[in-house]
Parts: sequence; C-alpha cells; structure tokens
Amino acid sequence: MDHDAELDALGLLCPLPVLKARKRLQALASGQVLRVLADDPAALIDMPHFCAEAGHELVGVTEDGAHHIYLLRKA
Repeated sequence: MDHDAELDALGLLCPLPVLKARKRLQALASGQVLRVLADDPAALIDMPHFCAEAGHELVGVTEDGAHHIYLLRKA
C-alpha cells in the first residue's frame, strides 16, 4: 500500500515506537498514511491500542522478517 511518510523505529523499545509515531502523525494531514517499521514485540499490542485511543485507523500489519510494518491512517 502507498504511504505518505515512513518512520523507522527498529531497535526502539516500548513506548518509543508509539511516541515517535504519534509525533510523526502530527505533521501529516488527515487521511494520510504513516508506515512504521518496528521490531519491539510490545508494538503488536501498543500500535492497535494507540490507534483506537487516538482515533487513527490501523490499516494493516505485516511481518517482514524480524520486524513488523504498521500502516496508520491519520484521523
């Protein structure tokens, strides 16, 4: 899927991937998509929870080797 911005959060541990994603999303317009790369196991729980709490849409999660790719659409 196409995305408008990307955040490399590889090597960062909870809560940094979510905090950095929140900051990057602030710079995007409503409807734009942020692609987040993260290898923190807690991100599997934290990213969906963050999106639900903040009103953003978790478009998808895919596994790519040792990390996951999250697509977040800004509310």
